[in-house]
Amino acid sequence: MQNLQGKSVAILATNGFEQSELEVPRDKLREAGAIVHVISLESGQIKGWDKDNWGRAVDVDKTLDGVSAQDYDAIVLPGGQINPDLLRVEDKALDFIKQFWSDKKVVAAICHAPWLLVEAGIANGRRMTSYPSVRTDVINAGAQWEDSPVVTDRGLITSRNPGDLDKFCEKIAEEINEGLHEGRAA
Repeated sequence: MQNLQGKSVAILATNGFEQSELEVPRDKLREAGAIVHVISLESGQIKGWDKDNWGRAVDVDKTLDGVSAQDYDAIVLPGGQINPDLLRVEDKALDFIKQFWSDKKVVAAICHAPWLLVEAGIANGRRMTSYPSVRTDVINAGAQWEDSPVVTDRGLITSRNPGDLDKFCEKIAEEINEGLHEGRAA
């Protein structure tokens, strides 16, 4: 994986995130040298969902009230069914994601997290993938859906499931190092 020394990444999540889809990017990006903050609606801990039951708790580094997209080079949106469904009704969460997009920063979503991209108005006109059950929502939002491990469209990175995490993380590092994504229509 590419060196991310001096780069910073926000992982936006709440209770019900898919365990591996938060922990693997967090750990791999940190190992590559990035400063990674888990950001949530409230301080303390959030609890993961591990395949078919509640998983481990993860410490929240910062709350949405105390951060700005200007502080980060990228945002990672883990999936799970519960997490993105709870976040997509939170204006603060959607505004945070939209700010990354309008600032031409990397936006990465896996599994069910493309729901957040749909709700934030980012999916329209983009090439994307997602967990299969989210496919129709992504298509109805105007995206071109494809069944690939990782789909990248001008700084927007999407993946299907935990089996894609290695490729997803590698692509995040690559896109962060490419910098601003000129030519992206906000």
